Amino acid sequence: MSETIKNRYEFVYLFDVENGNPNGDPDAGNMPRIDPETSYGLVTDVCLKRKIRNFVEIVKGGQSHYEIYVREKAILNETHERAHRAVGVEDKEDDKKRKGTGDEVEKARRWMCNNFFDVRTFGAVMSTGVNCGQVRGPVQLNFARSIESIVPMEVSITRMAVATKKESDQQSGDNRTMGRKHIVPYALYRAEGYVSPYIADNSDGKGGTGFSEDDLALLWDALINMFDHDHSAARGKMNARKLIVFKHDSALGNAPAHKLFELVKVKRADGEARPARAFSDYVVEIDIGSVPIGVILDEKV
Repeated sequence: MSETIKNRYEFVYLFDVENGNPNGDPDAGNMPRIDPETSYGLVTDVCLKRKIRNFVEIVKGGQSHYEIYVREKAILNETHERAHRAVGVEDKEDDKKRKGTGDEVEKARRWMCNNFFDVRTFGAVMSTGVNCGQVRGPVQLNFARSIESIVPMEVSITRMAVATKKESDQQSGDNRTMGRKHIVPYALYRAEGYVSPYIADNSDGKGGTGFSEDDLALLWDALINMFDHDHSAARGKMNARKLIVFKHDSALGNAPAHKLFELVKVKRADGEARPARAFSDYVVEIDIGSVPIGVILDEKV
């Protein structure tokens, strides 16, 4: 394993969608999420983290040190019990609900950080049932927001089959099922993120997660490639377009995050008011001359 990260990072992440639903809202009929005041599209941090987790599972295949805690259909308390057994905590009759001593919880917390990539990256609340503590993650993501307002479309679709004999009889054998799906014709989204070495630092009993240089490289790899392993009819064509990373030469950092984010601007290439329909309709401008001393800018896509 490589060393725990020693530098602070911020990053700007641009991705787009074409004829798909990047993040449906189950409370709104699975329509693409939007800001109701501005009609800008939204993609939650949880959605992006899910794709990162799925990519790590594909790449690492459940290897030790790279397991995923928040797996699809996982039972989290069973993992907590596994952690307590691994660190030698004796089983008790009320073990299912036992909170554990401070030392036991700390041992279980460290074991979870060491074995699960997403725990030491994003953090986790692991105090349900058998207590493994709470972890604050060194990597945090904001909601992604579209560069311009979006107009979601509701498209009617037809399935040339029915589910039951009763439905078939009602249609006299026509056997059609009507449905609907929501799409965004095109949108470019911008997300911003942070990486803190202080929250990662686990030396001298500081209680960090141990997020390492290898973990950081895997995170960048996931952001660049995760959409290529997440295609579906519902999501349409989604692509990572730009990953712009600001690396500080220290753990404390050399500039406020918002000042660095302001150096990256996305504008329409032609200035026309017509709806954008491709990434080429935009231009990404980076004010390289204003990057503070002690900060290194790296474009990874």
